[in-house]
Amino acid sequence: MKLLSIASLLLILLIACKDENKTQSQSVSANYDLQSDTTVYSKEMKRFWLVELRKGPNRNQDSASRVKIQAAHIANIERLAKEGKIIMAGPIGIEDDLQGIFLMNCSDSTEVEKFVQTDTAVITGRLIMKYYPWWTAKGKFIFK
Repeated sequence: MKLLSIASLLLILLIACKDENKTQSQSVSANYDLQSDTTVYSKEMKRFWLVELRKGPNRNQDSASRVKIQAAHIANIERLAKEGKIIMAGPIGIEDDLQGIFLMNCSDSTEVEKFVQTDTAVITGRLIMKYYPWWTAKGKFIFK
Protein backbone atom coordinates (compact mmCIF):
# COMPACT_ATOMS: atom_id res chain seq x y z
CA MET A 1 0.00 0.00 0.00
CA LYS A 2 2.87 2.39 0.85
CA LEU A 3 4.51 1.66 -2.50
CA LEU A 4 1.26 2.45 -4.31
CA SER A 5 0.94 5.76 -2.42
CA ILE A 6 4.52 6.70 -3.29
CA ALA A 7 4.04 5.75 -6.94
CA SER A 8 0.84 7.84 -7.05
CA LEU A 9 2.69 10.82 -5.59
CA LEU A 10 5.46 10.50 -8.17
CA LEU A 11 2.95 10.30 -11.01
CA ILE A 12 1.24 13.48 -9.77
CA LEU A 13 4.62 15.22 -9.61
CA LEU A 14 5.45 14.10 -13.14
CA ILE A 15 2.14 15.30 -14.55
CA ALA A 16 2.53 18.65 -12.77
CA CYS A 17 6.01 19.11 -14.26
CA LYS A 18 5.11 17.84 -17.75
CA ASP A 19 4.09 21.12 -19.41
CA GLU A 20 6.96 23.03 -17.81
CA ASN A 21 9.48 20.51 -19.14
CA LYS A 22 8.34 20.43 -22.78
CA THR A 23 10.48 23.40 -23.77
CA GLN A 24 13.56 22.37 -21.83
CA SER A 25 16.31 20.53 -23.65
CA GLN A 26 18.64 20.31 -20.66
CA SER A 27 18.73 17.50 -18.11
CA VAL A 28 17.72 19.70 -15.20
CA SER A 29 15.06 22.32 -14.56
CA ALA A 30 16.41 25.74 -15.49
CA ASN A 31 15.01 27.19 -12.23
CA TYR A 32 17.09 24.96 -9.96
CA ASP A 33 20.80 25.60 -9.46
CA LEU A 34 22.33 22.16 -8.94
CA GLN A 35 25.81 23.61 -8.69
CA SER A 36 25.00 25.51 -5.50
CA ASP A 37 23.07 22.65 -3.84
CA THR A 38 25.52 20.04 -2.63
CA THR A 39 23.66 19.05 0.55
CA VAL A 40 22.02 15.68 0.96
CA TYR A 41 19.98 16.63 4.00
CA SER A 42 18.02 19.81 4.63
CA LYS A 43 17.00 19.94 8.32
CA GLU A 44 14.55 17.03 8.65
CA MET A 45 14.29 16.39 4.92
CA LYS A 46 16.11 13.79 2.82
CA ARG A 47 16.84 14.55 -0.82
CA PHE A 48 16.28 11.92 -3.48
CA TRP A 49 16.38 12.36 -7.25
CA LEU A 50 13.47 11.88 -9.63
CA VAL A 51 14.75 10.81 -13.04
CA GLU A 52 12.52 10.90 -16.11
CA LEU A 53 13.47 8.67 -19.01
CA ARG A 54 12.11 10.10 -22.26
CA LYS A 55 12.24 8.97 -25.87
CA GLY A 56 15.62 9.84 -27.31
CA PRO A 57 16.61 10.93 -30.81
CA ASN A 58 17.96 7.50 -31.85
CA ARG A 59 15.02 5.05 -31.86
CA ASN A 60 15.52 3.40 -35.25
CA GLN A 61 17.29 0.24 -34.07
CA ASP A 62 16.27 -3.09 -35.57
CA SER A 63 14.26 -5.46 -33.37
CA ALA A 64 17.27 -7.58 -32.34
CA SER A 65 19.18 -4.46 -31.25
CA ARG A 66 16.15 -3.14 -29.34
CA VAL A 67 15.92 -6.43 -27.42
CA LYS A 68 19.64 -6.24 -26.50
CA ILE A 69 19.36 -2.59 -25.46
CA GLN A 70 16.31 -3.33 -23.29
CA ALA A 71 18.00 -6.34 -21.66
CA ALA A 72 21.05 -4.22 -20.82
CA HIS A 73 18.75 -1.42 -19.56
CA ILE A 74 17.01 -3.82 -17.15
CA ALA A 75 20.33 -5.34 -16.02
CA ASN A 76 21.64 -1.85 -15.25
CA ILE A 77 18.51 -1.00 -13.24
CA GLU A 78 18.89 -4.24 -11.26
CA ARG A 79 22.58 -3.52 -10.59
CA LEU A 80 21.87 0.02 -9.39
CA ALA A 81 18.99 -1.24 -7.23
CA LYS A 82 21.32 -3.78 -5.56
CA GLU A 83 23.79 -0.96 -4.92
CA GLY A 84 21.01 1.07 -3.28
CA LYS A 85 21.18 3.84 -5.89
CA ILE A 86 17.82 3.15 -7.55
CA ILE A 87 15.03 2.99 -4.99
CA MET A 88 12.22 2.56 -7.48
CA ALA A 89 12.02 2.23 -11.27
CA GLY A 90 9.37 1.47 -13.82
CA PRO A 91 7.67 2.37 -17.09
CA ILE A 92 5.00 5.04 -17.45
CA GLY A 93 1.73 3.96 -19.07
CA ILE A 94 0.80 7.10 -20.98
CA GLU A 95 1.00 7.98 -24.66
CA ASP A 96 3.83 10.47 -24.54
CA ASP A 97 7.57 10.67 -24.88
CA LEU A 98 7.87 9.89 -21.16
CA GLN A 99 8.89 6.24 -21.01
CA GLY A 100 9.73 5.63 -17.35
CA ILE A 101 11.03 6.97 -14.06
CA PHE A 102 13.69 6.23 -11.48
CA LEU A 103 13.73 7.41 -7.89
CA MET A 104 17.41 7.54 -6.98
CA ASN A 105 19.32 7.84 -3.72
CA CYS A 106 22.43 9.80 -4.71
CA SER A 107 24.57 12.38 -2.96
CA ASP A 108 24.35 14.97 -5.75
CA SER A 109 23.43 15.57 -9.38
CA THR A 110 26.87 14.48 -10.60
CA GLU A 111 26.33 11.06 -9.08
CA VAL A 112 22.83 10.81 -10.62
CA GLU A 113 24.18 11.63 -14.06
CA LYS A 114 27.11 9.22 -13.67
CA PHE A 115 24.80 6.31 -12.86
CA VAL A 116 22.18 7.11 -15.51
CA GLN A 117 24.94 7.42 -18.12
CA THR A 118 25.75 3.72 -17.50
CA ASP A 119 22.37 2.79 -19.02
CA THR A 120 22.70 1.33 -22.52
CA ALA A 121 19.39 2.88 -23.59
CA VAL A 122 20.78 6.32 -22.69
CA ILE A 123 24.22 5.59 -24.18
CA THR A 124 22.66 4.58 -27.52
CA GLY A 125 20.32 7.59 -27.56
CA ARG A 126 17.20 5.46 -27.37
CA LEU A 127 16.33 7.28 -24.13
CA ILE A 128 17.31 10.64 -22.70
CA MET A 129 17.14 11.60 -19.05
CA LYS A 130 15.91 14.59 -17.11
CA TYR A 131 16.34 14.71 -13.36
CA TYR A 132 15.05 16.76 -10.48
CA PRO A 133 15.83 16.92 -6.75
CA TRP A 134 12.96 15.64 -4.61
CA TRP A 135 12.73 15.84 -0.83
CA THR A 136 10.69 13.90 1.69
CA ALA A 137 10.63 13.93 5.47
CA LYS A 138 13.29 11.68 7.01
CA GLY A 139 11.79 8.41 8.16
CA LYS A 140 8.38 9.19 6.66
CA PHE A 141 8.79 6.62 3.90
CA ILE A 142 10.95 3.56 4.18
CA PHE A 143 12.38 2.36 0.89
CA LYS A 144 13.79 -1.14 0.73
